Amino acid sequence: MRPTEILSAEHRVIEQVLDCVEKIAEGAERRGALDAEAATASIRFLKTFADRCHHGKEEGQLFPAIGERGIPTRVGPVAVMLDEHELGRREIAAMESAVQSVRGNDPKALGLYVAHARAYVELLREHILKEDNILFPMAEAALSDEDRARVLAAFEKVESEDLGHGMHEDMLVVADWLAERFGVEKASARVPAAFHGCCHKH
Repeated sequence: MRPTEILSAEHRVIEQVLDCVEKIAEGAERRGALDAEAATASIRFLKTFADRCHHGKEEGQLFPAIGERGIPTRVGPVAVMLDEHELGRREIAAMESAVQSVRGNDPKALGLYVAHARAYVELLREHILKEDNILFPMAEAALSDEDRARVLAAFEKVESEDLGHGMHEDMLVVADWLAERFGVEKASARVPAAFHGCCHKH
């Protein structure tokens, strides 16, 4: 399997959880109360799987590898992706803060959670489209078979050393628990969505 195929497969899992986050936000708005257990689980998944694991592989392994093959990393598509990773981290932090404030009975916290959850979902969905349809094909055109083997080996190191043994699998369990809780389609049934945007769109 190629590095971009692994990352695209992870996108489907992330999309599964994004659908759940959307349902958590909808339920919070409709009922005036937050499913704090599900919100907390989704944030744990987003911090661990989407950011540390998935974005970590992109930032630490894939992007430097394609940079070595002449694809700019400080401007253009890679720079846009890096900027959006940072935007996503800020939205996750805001969601986490809002959940804590909801537990503390802050009357404004529920609305803040809903707003940041929806902003994150919209950001990541567009981000995934741009990676699947623009950046990953660019990467595959640039990488050699030797590059791919090196990146794949580095991906395995992220899984075993950076995340810790079994953490990836634990996060898949969280993703499926959320999907079952909210009746969301699982990653195994998903295909990449069609792209209709521009790589430099924010």
